Amino acid sequence: MKEYLILLAQVYPEFRIAELEALADLHGINIDLSQHDPTRPFLKVQLKDDADAHSIISRAVLAKAIYEVWGEGESYEELHQSVKDNSRDKFDLYKQSSFRFDFENYKGRQSSKAKRAIIESFAYLDLEGAVDLKNPEVRFTILEEYEVFGQEKAEKPKHIWFGRLVSLTERTEKDVVETYDLKKRGYIGTTSFDAELSLVTCNLAHVKVGHTVYDPFAGTGSFLVTAAHFGALTIGSDIDVRMLSGNGEERNVKTNFKDYGTYSNFIDVLTMDFTHNALRKGFGIDTIICDPPYGVREGLRVLGAKNEQKAAGRENNIVEGEIAHLRRDFVPPKKPYELSDMLNDLLSFAGDRLPVGGKLAFWMPTANGDFSETIIPQHERLKLQFNLEQEFHKWSRRLLVYVKMDESYLGETRNGLKELNIKNFRDRYFRGFSERSR
Repeated sequence: MKEYLILLAQVYPEFRIAELEALADLHGINIDLSQHDPTRPFLKVQLKDDADAHSIISRAVLAKAIYEVWGEGESYEELHQSVKDNSRDKFDLYKQSSFRFDFENYKGRQSSKAKRAIIESFAYLDLEGAVDLKNPEVRFTILEEYEVFGQEKAEKPKHIWFGRLVSLTERTEKDVVETYDLKKRGYIGTTSFDAELSLVTCNLAHVKVGHTVYDPFAGTGSFLVTAAHFGALTIGSDIDVRMLSGNGEERNVKTNFKDYGTYSNFIDVLTMDFTHNALRKGFGIDTIICDPPYGVREGLRVLGAKNEQKAAGRENNIVEGEIAHLRRDFVPPKKPYELSDMLNDLLSFAGDRLPVGGKLAFWMPTANGDFSETIIPQHERLKLQFNLEQEFHKWSRRLLVYVKMDESYLGETRNGLKELNIKNFRDRYFRGFSERSR
C-alpha cells in the first residue's frame, strides 16, 4: 500500500466522505477514510497504486486532487528529511521527466520570492528534465497548512506535505461546478436544484455511462442534466407541463441538453402524475434521482377529485358535443397529497422497478425539532446507504440514498412521517416550525 493525500474542497464538509465512499464502492476499492477532519481540506489515505487513486478521485466534485506523498513535516527541515528518508527510491523514476512545482496553501500563503527559495531547496532531487509550466510530465506539489490566531495568520505553516500529483478531479480539471452553475444555465426555474449538490447526488447514486436515470419530479431537469454529464441516459416526468415546456422551442428542458452537448443522453420528459405512472413495466430504470416537491410554494397535488362521489356524477358531462374528460383542452382535477404518502409511493415504485443494485436517491425535508431516525422512510427491499443533512437553521433537507437488495434481504417497510403524524410541511414552514402539526 502507498500513502496518498487528498486535497478536499472547503464546501459541504458533511458530504465529502460520503462521496469518496460511494466512488470507492463504485470501483470496488477498499479505502480507510477515518482520518477525515471536516475542518481541514487534507486527508491522508492508503491505496494500492495510482490507478486506484485516479479511479476514486477523478470524478469527485467535493475534492480537488490526489497526490502521492513523498514526505511531510512541521517545518521545511523536517519535510526535506522525510523526503530523503522515505522517497529516495522515487528520485530516479522522474529524473529525466519534464516537471513543474505547484503550491497549495490553506489559510496562508508564501510570497513569490519565498516560493522560489522553497523550490530551490529541493535541488537534492537532482532533476535533469526540462521545466514545463504548461504540459509537464510530472507535477510536484508543496501543500502548506497554516494556523490562524484570531484575526492573525501564522507566518510559517504548521504542517507541510510534498508530493507528486496523481490526478485532478472533475471540479478542478473540468471546472464542472462552474460549468453547471444555475446562473449560467439557459433554462431554470424557481425550484431548480443546486448544481453542485446535484452532481454530488449523482456520484452517491453511482450514475454512470449507459445507465438509465429517471426523475419523477423533473421540473426544469436539474438532475437529468447532471446525470447526462456522467454519461447516463435520462428520462423525466412532472405533473406541471409548464415546467417541462418552458418558453416553447426557445428555452426548455431539452435546450439545456443541447447547450451542454449532451442531447444524445436525453430520452424525453413526460407530463405525468407520478402516482399514475405511465412508464411500462419493461422499461429499464437503473437509478432514480429526485427532489420531491415539499409543497412550500404551493400545496402538494396529484390527479384526482377531493369529492369522489361528486366527481363520479360528472363523468358523462358533455361540452360542445364531446364527453368533457376526453377533450384535448380538458384540465383534470387535482386533490391534496401528503408528503408522507408521496415518499411511501416513491419507495414502493423504486422497490418494484429498480434492478438489484439499483439506486434511489432523493432529498427529504425535515423540521429539526421533529427529527429522529424513525422518520426516515423504509422499504423491505431497499437498504439505506446514506443519510446526509444540509441544515437551514430550524429545518433541514436530507439526502437519502438507498440500494435495491435481492430477495434474501429482510428489511422493514415503515412510513415514519405518517406513523408519527408529521404532516403539512408547508404550513409548518411558514409558521417557523414553532409547533408540530398534528
